[in-house]
Amino acid sequence: MAAAPSSAAAQASGTPFLRLSAVVKKFGDAVAVNGVSLDIAKGEIFALLGSSGCGKSTLLRMLGGFEQPTSGQILLEGQDLVRLPPNERPVNMMFQSYALFPHLSVWDNIAFGLRRDGLPKDEIAQRVEKMLAMVQLTPYGKRKPHQLSGGQQQRVALARSLVKRPKLLLLDEPLGALDKKLRERTQLEVVDIIHQVGVTCVMVTHDQEEAMTMASRIGIMSEGQILQVGRPGDIYETPNCMFVADFIGSVNLFKGRVTEDEADHVIIDSPECRHYVSHGITGTPDMEVHVAIRPEKIGIQEEPPGPQDYDNPVEVGFNCARGTIRDLAYLGDQTIYHVVLQSGAVVKVTKANDARHDEARLANGASVHVWWWGSDVVVLTQ
Repeated sequence: MAAAPSSAAAQASGTPFLRLSAVVKKFGDAVAVNGVSLDIAKGEIFALLGSSGCGKSTLLRMLGGFEQPTSGQILLEGQDLVRLPPNERPVNMMFQSYALFPHLSVWDNIAFGLRRDGLPKDEIAQRVEKMLAMVQLTPYGKRKPHQLSGGQQQRVALARSLVKRPKLLLLDEPLGALDKKLRERTQLEVVDIIHQVGVTCVMVTHDQEEAMTMASRIGIMSEGQILQVGRPGDIYETPNCMFVADFIGSVNLFKGRVTEDEADHVIIDSPECRHYVSHGITGTPDMEVHVAIRPEKIGIQEEPPGPQDYDNPVEVGFNCARGTIRDLAYLGDQTIYHVVLQSGAVVKVTKANDARHDEARLANGASVHVWWWGSDVVVLTQ
């Protein structure tokens, strides 16, 4: 059997740090992961995002060696991991529950894996102290896990996962046990620690905000397949299908038909209005499509929009509909309006609250116009 390529050789040949090739996992007749192929770069934080049952946790468990693929390859620096047991992989996994030993101190929890590997006491002490400093828990080394806050326990679990210097770190819903405010604060702390160590990370989460805050790239999963991979901004601004558009954030979707298809613009008719899209699409005249517009990109006002409101004067008369505010929610930094259009469709509009006074907000029941720029429209053909 030929030896696996070294790290330097793999990088020189252009081999991705982590490559999944046509990975399939079946449980009986049920297909949990269906032909996933994916390349992840060294030092990247990659998030698998999807709803419960989409296959993301099964995929993570295969990376860790806790499940075996039915078929396909998992290559780390060119080495196939599929036949290696978990304890022989240069991989560590941090679970949502943290799985800290309650009878051991923070120091001993972090040192546990190093002791099992038989490292010298001096090296263990050096590594543990370095990790304690990195996660800002040096004064808490003698405490037991129950004497720490949830955020501190999370950092102990992260330190224990990193102290063995794995090539690949796997995070399974890493912040799911924390309350919302603590989770938001901890997200950036975890990212900073991972970047300091320089480890490559694959994380699983169903929390969109967590994925978009922590990950350099995201893979959206549904029914065992990855539908789209990209940077958070790309996934949000240019979804490649209706599922991704609807899954990430909030979106308004209009069903329509292409009536004019030019290289620099497209016109789409729908029951709500005529849409002017200021870019070409991969489509044909009379094709049925969906128009997607994010709530924060929609203007709302009582008077009809004029040329001064549009990015391009040619759009006047397009991308506009009348309706009535049915509900509104004041959230402090923003107000969310639900507008019932004359077609019966409901449009969600999000506006920043730039002024403190209530007079700056439209009232429930008000007759309004909603409008948007053609450059903000995404046309979905599937």
